[in-house]
Amino acid sequence: MEKKERRNLGSRLGLSVISPAFSPEELMQEPSSVAANGSPNGTENGRLETIGSSASTLSSSDSIKAAYAYLPQTPIRSTDAHLIEFSEAMRTVAKALRRVAEGKAAAQAEAAEWKRKYELEKARNLQHKNEELEPEGCPCCMNGTLEDSLNKLTVHDASSDQNECCGNHGICSHQVLGDEAPAPIVNSAYKMVARKASFRLSWGCNGEKNGQHKHDVVSFEKGDITTASRSNKQILLKWETQPQTVFIITKPNSSEVRAIMPEMVRWLNEHQKINVLVEPRLREELLADDSYFDFVQTWEDDDDKKLLHTKVDLVVTLGGDGTVLWAASLFKGPVPPVVAFALGSLGFMTPFHSEQYRESLGNIIKGPFSITLRNRLQCQVIRDAAKDELETEEPILVLNEVTIDRGISSYLTYLECYCDSSFVTCVQGDGLIISTTSGSTAYSLAAGGSMVHPQVPAILFTPICPHSLSFRPLILPEYVTLRVQVPYNSRGQAWASFDGKDRKQLAPGDALICSMAPWPVPTACLVDSTTDFLRSIHEGLHWNLRKSQSFDGPPA
Repeated sequence: MEKKERRNLGSRLGLSVISPAFSPEELMQEPSSVAANGSPNGTENGRLETIGSSASTLSSSDSIKAAYAYLPQTPIRSTDAHLIEFSEAMRTVAKALRRVAEGKAAAQAEAAEWKRKYELEKARNLQHKNEELEPEGCPCCMNGTLEDSLNKLTVHDASSDQNECCGNHGICSHQVLGDEAPAPIVNSAYKMVARKASFRLSWGCNGEKNGQHKHDVVSFEKGDITTASRSNKQILLKWETQPQTVFIITKPNSSEVRAIMPEMVRWLNEHQKINVLVEPRLREELLADDSYFDFVQTWEDDDDKKLLHTKVDLVVTLGGDGTVLWAASLFKGPVPPVVAFALGSLGFMTPFHSEQYRESLGNIIKGPFSITLRNRLQCQVIRDAAKDELETEEPILVLNEVTIDRGISSYLTYLECYCDSSFVTCVQGDGLIISTTSGSTAYSLAAGGSMVHPQVPAILFTPICPHSLSFRPLILPEYVTLRVQVPYNSRGQAWASFDGKDRKQLAPGDALICSMAPWPVPTACLVDSTTDFLRSIHEGLHWNLRKSQSFDGPPA
């Protein structure tokens, strides 16, 4: 019966002359079992020769074409269509689950922030339980447009004679910053100061430090939209009470820093009567040189470190831009004003000269002075397992940029990018840079991004060596939320680094969420924001520096 079916198949394929005598099982036997006459059982002499001579009469290409024409294609195509449809359905389900996980992560982050504010408010109320509460509202709630526009700067403090908040607008910023420290530690080296200085922010107009400002006036008369005037939004900081604590952060292993640091600490303590706070490493170095520096304070554990923003009035950095980045990373919430002295290489964020530290710090402590609000990005990694376990990682704040690259993988990075609920693009290249405007002169600039004034409210979207000639960098508004996801069909994994450190691996299915953080870094200006920015790109990058064309006089 099987031989008959094979003969019918051969006739349909145009091989009617072939009459195979062996089944596939017989042909799979060992060659040694075949007798000399060509038969597995020693019979049917000359069958193999007959098969060979008959098959040679047909063209091999015709046989292949006939075989392919006979193969049933319809079931295979149907199976492929079902697999594609099933894959698309699973992708839709995965996206829906991803949105649910991201929504829960955002809600958890918001709840944690409110819990932190509640705990700080509770601690403050316990310390002031014997004081009389003022019935009036607090200035940060009663002021008008100016205070609303500065509401993002949570380092804003109330006036010295107002200690309580009206509570009508939630927890005011001075409640977060003005709380006193918990029970003091016995060791004087780890004793934190009890109260924080207050200050007020105001607009400057045309470089005048008079606190006055112009408003943007938009006219809709006769259906036309016109802007009558524009304001010079240079922000000024004015102390309302004397600063009490200065936090000094230095670049490690620098001979210049070791030479100037003891002098600055001694001058602040003896001439300005200001408490000095340093990192534990630096305090040990100072005490190793001279026991005079026993008055220098530091922190003992991570709990004290988390409360730095409630005790520090001013941050002084001695180093380069990397030292400023490190100083910003120590504050997971609001950041005090930062005075950056240039002891590094380029110095885009370090306008002050270390040789003139007495004059510079004297003017800063006296006030008022101009500041630049440098926005930070809040980044959070959401693992693929979060769809089921609902586990999210701690948010990371970056001042320059977050970089997603291919790491040690030889494959191109494959990333899906979304802006709010809109699809942006798929990145195929070496990676992607999501940068603040302060970081526009760093890695983003090297990758072809534009240089942007640090007070421009924007997020930079810069690809790294994209495998596309049309992939140009973007500048997006500050209020958007970016999501970068490694798709499931990515050939390799990706790596994310935050301000050049805290490197994290992103596996297929993992996502990185980036948005503007509510806590900017206020850096003191030598002159003002624009002058300092232009000076930095002229001196640091020699921007547009070329030999001028010669003048040969007017033509004859």
